[in-house]
Amino acid sequence: MTIDRVFGPIDISVSGMQAQDKSMEIISSNIANARTMDAGQGTPYRRLEAVLQSENEGISPVVVGDVAQDMSALQRIYDPGNPQADANGYLTMPNVQLPVEMMNLGVASRTYQANAAVLKRYQKMVETTLELLR
Repeated sequence: MTIDRVFGPIDISVSGMQAQDKSMEIISSNIANARTMDAGQGTPYRRLEAVLQSENEGISPVVVGDVAQDMSALQRIYDPGNPQADANGYLTMPNVQLPVEMMNLGVASRTYQANAAVLKRYQKMVETTLELLR
């Protein structure tokens, strides 16, 4: 394996922050559309997931490789009084579960904060080094 470019803590932390920012954006979209029964073409909203991957093989920054739809089963709720219910009285709802989305949002937020802490520590280390060289 050859290393074309050495990635420092700044590159890796910034890429992690950017990836988690995109993840939080997607999770927020899921939460906002948790009750959207028609996301276009008469179908309910399907949960989205950010697929994170490394930019290259070996040590490299992380990127959002793809935004994939979760193809798990849609929820069915019995509500015969609703005008959008089918002939049996069921509504087809999105496959978004709010507790899962809130947990994912917390994980993405903590990961973002951890990357920001790495940047802060790196900055302090550089400042200390410069002070010693003066």
